[in-house]
Amino acid sequence: MNLFRPLDAEGDARAFRSGARDPADRIREVCDRIDRSEPEVRALLPEPGRRERLLAEARALAARYPDPSERPPLYGLLVGVKDIFNAEGFETRAGSRLPPDELGGPESEALKALKAAGALVLGKTVTTEFAFFAPGPTRNPRDLGRTPGGSSSGSAAGAAAGFFHLALGTQTIGSISRPAAYCGVAGWKPSYGRVSAAGVFPFSPSVDHIGLLAPDARALALGAAAVCGGWKGLPASASRPVLAVPEGPYLDQAGLEARERFERTVADLAGAGWKVLRLPALRDIGEINARHRRIAAAEMDRTHARLFPKYEALYAPATRDLILEGRKVSDTELAADREGRTALRRVLEEDLAAAGADLWISPSAPGPAPEGLGSTGSPALNLPWTHAGLPTLSLPAGTFLNGLPAGLQIAAPFGRDEDLLRFGIELEPYLNSDS
Repeated sequence: MNLFRPLDAEGDARAFRSGARDPADRIREVCDRIDRSEPEVRALLPEPGRRERLLAEARALAARYPDPSERPPLYGLLVGVKDIFNAEGFETRAGSRLPPDELGGPESEALKALKAAGALVLGKTVTTEFAFFAPGPTRNPRDLGRTPGGSSSGSAAGAAAGFFHLALGTQTIGSISRPAAYCGVAGWKPSYGRVSAAGVFPFSPSVDHIGLLAPDARALALGAAAVCGGWKGLPASASRPVLAVPEGPYLDQAGLEARERFERTVADLAGAGWKVLRLPALRDIGEINARHRRIAAAEMDRTHARLFPKYEALYAPATRDLILEGRKVSDTELAADREGRTALRRVLEEDLAAAGADLWISPSAPGPAPEGLGSTGSPALNLPWTHAGLPTLSLPAGTFLNGLPAGLQIAAPFGRDEDLLRFGIELEPYLNSDS
């Protein structure tokens, strides 16, 4: 069963702001869709009275902005909130069995920004436990027998199923890019620190990124303008960027089918006039992977120093094992590993500049969404970009032989999120070929 029904975020944003369409009508349609599809997709935390709450909030929003010319940019758009973000009126459970009172706090700054821009909270979305690997019940709307990826499982699946226009997610390894690719939607991981992590239960603060998932790059740009610190606006359309393929052991982590799908995308882009270079890169990917793992484990241990001794029996085995692994990483080793992040960032940016290229491109995942719900798939192809803190964009890019979506991952130099999203909007129309 294919329940892929993404919403038109940009079209709805225009219609809601102008008054051509009432957000309440979309709310009713979405709630009807949730009633039909959510028992299968399971992207959301249950909420009695969701429809009535949303309709009341839509009426309050309309009363606040009776003049369409004064309506904010996200007026009436629906947002899903990954359940590690604190949200007023909702518990924070972080996909765990721990008491919610232990996990909550002030509302997320990123969510506040979306609400200030006129967005309405559709609800909380399912996450893997503490944004690591222990999966929740969410299924992939493109194929209910497969994982949607993780840890932003419900955010990706809900965007694909048309439950909301935008969703908040986080990425510590590959938790935005991979589920976006598996579910056939778009995911933006900003430059490290450009979106506030305040009000989000941390996994590994040195590499946690707060980002967005949405049907396409234009919708991501709408949300990014609200949440991204120091947003400068999308640049005017300019000359096409030069794209670089990172050849070597990093790319060898992709499965055969993913590599073949990626090479078809590269050939299509080159045939359409995009300049594509092939550069040796990330030859020390094994060391990078190990360094990132140590940081994540050590900081997970430190983050849970108060909670784990009290509730160890309530943690999933995968999370418990990572915490125990992190205890073996000394503060000295952790400090040295953290320094590796900026060193990798510098190398990746210098390699691009030396070649006269603008963006790195690679597959968003090593293959199609795996069968079953026991694993959320491998984030190996996302890890170095997260480690370096570079902004990335995952866009749907054709399909695999089994009809499941593939994704193209695009990485830009640090701080160039506006350019990345502009380039993504221009690149998107060229990525749908299945030749």
